[in-house]
Amino acid sequence: MSNPLHLSQQEYALILENIDDAIITVNQQGQIILFNSAAQHYTGLSEKQVIGKSFFKYFHWQETLCYLVRTTLDEGRSISNHETVTLKTSGSQQRQVSITVSPIFSISEPQQGAVIVLHDLTRIRSLESTVRHADQLTMIETMAAGLAHEIKNPLGGIKGSAQLLQLELDSDSELQEYPQLIVREAERVNRIIEELLNLSHPRKARLESINIGQLLIEIVKLHKNTASNRDVLFIWQLDPSIPDIQGDRDLLTRLFLNLIKNSCEATTNKSEIIIATQINAEYHLSLPGTRPTPMVQISISDQGPGISTTELEKIFTPFYTTKTAGNGLGLPICQKIVTDHEGLLQFTDRPEGGTQVKVLLPLFDIRITNQIDKGK
Repeated sequence: MSNPLHLSQQEYALILENIDDAIITVNQQGQIILFNSAAQHYTGLSEKQVIGKSFFKYFHWQETLCYLVRTTLDEGRSISNHETVTLKTSGSQQRQVSITVSPIFSISEPQQGAVIVLHDLTRIRSLESTVRHADQLTMIETMAAGLAHEIKNPLGGIKGSAQLLQLELDSDSELQEYPQLIVREAERVNRIIEELLNLSHPRKARLESINIGQLLIEIVKLHKNTASNRDVLFIWQLDPSIPDIQGDRDLLTRLFLNLIKNSCEATTNKSEIIIATQINAEYHLSLPGTRPTPMVQISISDQGPGISTTELEKIFTPFYTTKTAGNGLGLPICQKIVTDHEGLLQFTDRPEGGTQVKVLLPLFDIRITNQIDKGK
């Protein structure tokens, strides 16, 4: 690059193209004269589509954005909205952004237009939600460990007493159903306690190389009989170029078994479940002494009733469930497995209906992982 005091127009353009924020410049008449790569990515519009066209024509449905731009053009002052604004793209995608609009002045001429900066808050909001859920889970883990210990001992006594009572009663006695019920319910409570113990003291992950696409195919085979009875069709959108990831096969199998089972139960008869894998360019994991690691995204999309905003806030809370049969520990355990793999677990409502769950797992190089483990 040339002397920084004398940057060329091409070098200025190069800088703008490499900024993560969306930069849109309009002239005083509201015509778009600059639309950087991030703006194209945010909006789903191409530079060729919008250059020279009216900003207010292409963004007429974004009332807050249009108001801020119009105010800056009319009054010649900078104006910002640091609250979350939902930016609707030309497709069905939505992005959470903050907005700053500033007037453009030259030394000797009146106002030349305005520059709009859109800062993406989607990842920040998502990470804030993940951290909030993780903190909540940590608190519950502590409580669960003590609770499990206090319940497990007397529970064993209750079950043992009920079994002794069964032996004392005649086999054909009408009273036999009562100790049987006690034993059955004691075993059910014991299973819940075991789930709680798994949540509070899970075993340490045993890492190995895993072909995530092949693992998903194997898991779906386990659900095929159930799904075929309801004419549920699995649609595969797997990226074959994704390399193996580092993970615990048993824990990841449990994770995806649970998530796919949930999708099968949520979806209606004669509908589709889409299972897709891809490299997610928006998230990276940074480990000490290493380059940022890209993330593999595994998404499972169903055509069920979807999840309300209220439910999204509660789905990772232990014992919260919308099912008639279920203990509400499945998703907290799923989140724990993902967190232990340094990943992210996200649920979103699909615009076309249904729910999409995304699992983001880092593409660890096994040599780096081994070096980190040895350094501990």
